[in-house]
Amino acid sequence: MSEPDAVTIGIVSVSDRASTGVYEDKGLPALKDWLGRALKNPLTFQERLIPDEKDRISATLIELVDAGCSLVLTTGGTGPAQRDVTPEATLAVGHKEMPGFGEQMRQVSLRFVPTAILSRQVAVIRGQSLIINLPGQPKSIQETLEGLKEDGKQVVPGIFAAVPYCIDLIGGPYLETNDEVCKAFRPKSAIRK
Repeated sequence: MSEPDAVTIGIVSVSDRASTGVYEDKGLPALKDWLGRALKNPLTFQERLIPDEKDRISATLIELVDAGCSLVLTTGGTGPAQRDVTPEATLAVGHKEMPGFGEQMRQVSLRFVPTAILSRQVAVIRGQSLIINLPGQPKSIQETLEGLKEDGKQVVPGIFAAVPYCIDLIGGPYLETNDEVCKAFRPKSAIRK
């Protein structure tokens, strides 16, 4: 078995208040922690903490894709508030929309809070990169990525189970997961021996 591919992941926290130092950002540390536990690959992170400004978000996403990030995860700015523009900024830079990711995140979150229907997370492909908007709270980030487990069994799949195969299909690196955190799903023909 060969060593896992090295992967560069872009992580973006979108928050007016955290980006100006009003409070400490919790999104970037939560993403790094979860990804570090979920993936066996050597990881490099490109981190950004930016305000809720559509043009700035779009420019940041393009910059991260151009810098070689095969996966870009955003957190924050996906609700119905006036300043929540992350989905619009993401859709503006995507070449293909991947609606299943947002649909599944809302399904997972609805198991915990009825306000999950207010979330507007989207996912897109730009070139050979997958960009996904995640919720803003660290607990919600983990729940949507990992899914819901009861008695050690997966009751509702998290979205990350589909991420490695999606990245395979768009020509990115082979992501290997730690199954106890999140088991990636690939057809048998796509599993690297």
